[in-house]
Amino acid sequence: MNSVLAFILSVISVYLLGSFPTSFILAKTLKGIDIREVGSKNAGATNVLRTAGKLPALITLVIDLLKGFLAVTVVAPFFYRFLPEIEYDFYRPFLGFIAVAGHIWSVFLRFKGGKGVATTLGVAVGIAPLILLPSLAIWLIVFFITHYVSLASILALSIFPILALIFNQSFYTVLFGAAICGLVIYKHSENISRLLRGAENKTIIFKVR
Repeated sequence: MNSVLAFILSVISVYLLGSFPTSFILAKTLKGIDIREVGSKNAGATNVLRTAGKLPALITLVIDLLKGFLAVTVVAPFFYRFLPEIEYDFYRPFLGFIAVAGHIWSVFLRFKGGKGVATTLGVAVGIAPLILLPSLAIWLIVFFITHYVSLASILALSIFPILALIFNQSFYTVLFGAAICGLVIYKHSENISRLLRGAENKTIIFKVR
């Protein structure tokens, strides 16, 4: 396969993979609702949890995570065979970025989508698994203290490039990690505004009776 064609096909493949509208399909199929019209109107796992229930939210989370993971562990090595002139350390994070962008701007949802947290997590598991545990620990601590999914996600993502440096990841992992996290945090701009006003919605998963 021609290297230019392989590169183009790989970008299209991970974009379409990232664009797969998990939350929309599950909410519509299982609950008969349009996830874009209820709750926060965001096509992500948190809104599915609030409007469709725990099981659809869990399935959404897993599939959205897999989108990022498969982009860098299956699609990347498959097409990289035809791209010897490109550094693999560049290629995988780059495709991860495209997958996250596909999730955020899904072609199947008129270029709207979720905020990319789960897909970013999947990319991180695939290219920098050492960063996963401390990032997940930060997310859990912040979430269970505040019950703000958005705040937990923002803080966990903000630390990603720093952890990549600490764990001596490649320059491109740090670079694209910062770019992906910057993009996802940008998509949380409305959440940040609500957090500052004290108007952000809390998410209670486990209720103590």
